Amino acid sequence: MRFDNCRYNDYIRCVSSEFHKSSDANIEAGLFVAFMQIADAFGAQAEQVIKTAGLTAAQYNVLRILRGAGYAGLACREIGERMISRDPDITRLLDRMEKRNLITRKRQSDDRRVVKTFVTPQGLELLKILDRPVSALHKRQFQGIPTAKLKALAAMLEEIRSQQTAQEADCDVSSGAPNKSKQSDSK
Repeated sequence: MRFDNCRYNDYIRCVSSEFHKSSDANIEAGLFVAFMQIADAFGAQAEQVIKTAGLTAAQYNVLRILRGAGYAGLACREIGERMISRDPDITRLLDRMEKRNLITRKRQSDDRRVVKTFVTPQGLELLKILDRPVSALHKRQFQGIPTAKLKALAAMLEEIRSQQTAQEADCDVSSGAPNKSKQSDSK
């Protein structure tokens, strides 16, 4: 299925050209478009590298998350919370990865409701194969930008991410309505 991006592309061109004029009135819209364009370009480049190992971006993300978790493993919900892009069907994603022997799952003996997920040696081997090309990609994506500027950008992005996380905790994101549990706490 193809989508008609004509209006979206017109919007992008309009806002992008306005962003370069740097008026205070629409700087946020320009930044939003710039973030989206950069995320799209960087994501497409990363997918090309990741695809060489037979993985999707979501599968690669799960493997990296589980490698970081170490021997403790993570529950499905915890993996979902750490994903870069939210996957509404994380269970099926894990099912497909388990069939490929990239992960393994184990029901916990102390709480039978909890199923922990672990990366397998085969999954770790795929990550090892991808570590160097992914790192080289990131270096290319940011080449020519001084380290001091990259550190400043990282700090600003972290501030935006923290602010967004706080806003999500205070609001029902889908409706923009205040979180009812937070409202009752303040009364």
